[in-house]
Amino acid sequence: MKKLTILVLILTTLSCIPVKIAPRFKNEDYKIMNAKKFQKQMPRETAFIFKDSKDAGEFYNYINKKYTLNNIDVGINVPFHLNNQTLYLSYYEAERTDEKVNLPLALIDAKRESNGNSRLFEDHYSNRTGHWYIIITIYDENITNCLRDKHPLKEKTIQYLKGLKQEYLTTQNYEELLFTKKS
Repeated sequence: MKKLTILVLILTTLSCIPVKIAPRFKNEDYKIMNAKKFQKQMPRETAFIFKDSKDAGEFYNYINKKYTLNNIDVGINVPFHLNNQTLYLSYYEAERTDEKVNLPLALIDAKRESNGNSRLFEDHYSNRTGHWYIIITIYDENITNCLRDKHPLKEKTIQYLKGLKQEYLTTQNYEELLFTKKS
């Protein structure tokens, strides 16, 4: 009985081992960092990153309607005005995953297979959950990243992006954006 209790205790403590953990932003719902550090395929530029809780392609639709782009160059150097200057917005969507290994299920199947039985949990050894993030970069007319520390428009750009994020996450019908004041 003591061995069985120890075995159950060991299996419950080792049940789900995290292999990959998606980033969580402390104290904020966004992060300003080097996009390449966030995901290797991204450019080596300072970016505004936030978690996208909506369906795939929703941010594309939002940007398309907000800036009335008619599906032309959406997400690539989209011009907008801030402080009487023309700035250019580009965005990327990136997926980061949480992955866990269910060790007890693999051990049970290994034991069953060694006894000549078929596997029960073959497709359930690992658990994967995807999280989507929007990565936004902003450049001025001189092709200087506006999110860099020494850029004069850094604070205003961050405020603009916070508002953009909030508007995106709260708007359900993007046609409403056509009736709001443009920035």
